[in-house]
Amino acid sequence: MSDGMNVLLIGSGGREHTIAWKLAQSKNLSKLYIAPGNAGTAKCGENVPIGATDIDKLLDFAKQKTIELVVVGPEDPLAAGAVDAFEAAGIKAFGPGKKAARLEADKAFAKQLMRSSAISNAEGRIFDRFKEAKAYIASRDDAVVVKAAGLAKGKGVFVCDDPADGILAAEKIMCDKTFGAAGDKIIVEDKLLGEEASILAFVDGRNIYVMESSQDHKPIGDGDTGPNTGGMGAYSPALVVTDELMSQISREILVPVVDAMNRNGTPYKGVLYAGLMMTSGGPRVLEFNVRFGDPETQPILIRLKSDLLEVLLAVCDGTLDQVSLVWDQRPSVCVVMASGGYPGDYERGKKITGLNEAEQIQDVVVFHAGTKSQNDDIVTNGGRVLGVTALGETIAVAKERAYEAVDMIKFDGAYCRRDIAEKAIKKR
Repeated sequence: MSDGMNVLLIGSGGREHTIAWKLAQSKNLSKLYIAPGNAGTAKCGENVPIGATDIDKLLDFAKQKTIELVVVGPEDPLAAGAVDAFEAAGIKAFGPGKKAARLEADKAFAKQLMRSSAISNAEGRIFDRFKEAKAYIASRDDAVVVKAAGLAKGKGVFVCDDPADGILAAEKIMCDKTFGAAGDKIIVEDKLLGEEASILAFVDGRNIYVMESSQDHKPIGDGDTGPNTGGMGAYSPALVVTDELMSQISREILVPVVDAMNRNGTPYKGVLYAGLMMTSGGPRVLEFNVRFGDPETQPILIRLKSDLLEVLLAVCDGTLDQVSLVWDQRPSVCVVMASGGYPGDYERGKKITGLNEAEQIQDVVVFHAGTKSQNDDIVTNGGRVLGVTALGETIAVAKERAYEAVDMIKFDGAYCRRDIAEKAIKKR
């Protein structure tokens, strides 16, 4: 490798700040640009005011700055074909191409792929007409899960213990168009019982390298109550995933997916994220995502001791089998601080204080998500504002540190769950 490479990271969330923070530690990095970035990424590299889905402008910028690697963070530019555009211009890009990104962008496609590959998932049916969906849900006696088939920022999933609520959810998605075109099709599934886990793996088309496990907390309220969000916090590792289960997940879920994508002529490269329910009958797939999870990236990457840039390049070059990753054996906990009102309407522009004090706590990193710099202040600029992340000798210690930091940070209307990682601590 030369003296160091210029890297462009696309995105502006907590996941992107975490990736930027980790890339900035690489001895192989010359210059890091983040488009559009946030107030946190500005400390890791140079923010560039180009939107994450403005692929033409991003491509021009990459050529102008002799970018050697582009890392695409969020799902929208991946689904829009960002990786294909950079690769066509001869620039290495980390992430799946547009056709492979359908695994997340089109849940109906993912459902059919799982069926044809005998991958264990929830029983379900796909509908493109509300009338038929309504009749089907009305015929059910048990709990249903209603999902928008397209991209809905993690909010297009409704878990309905009463099928009557399922009909309302279907109406909201298909008739009221709450998520726009993402709701043209829906999937109605049986509700799976168990504990969730997120398994993320690097995939280079042939080789799969599974990262440390994690568990996300989707609902807004303590005790997993209230509407789903993009994720209110996460911890790593997920104790529910034993070594034995991890082998089974690789063998019965990850390998068959990568094989199926190859058979389809759409080889998969990038991060493959399997959202799983650990049921009494074994792991079953809830969803696939085609990028790092948010907030799972925060507790996972804070534990990665190896050079992230080297891994991303190995994925692009198809040499993942030559990489060995080293992890901090200590667990980690990330607590998301959100704007009051999220996942519904919320206000922006609230001044944030206490960030420096929070980061003085040992083994704490505050990752920015919905923030921006305004004059000399850092202010809120999104629903999920910060991902306060801590390492500890035990999950309980990591949790205590994370909440100690959370309590030092103030902004008007700040909200967080107080029970992140509680399930893991009770297991101990």
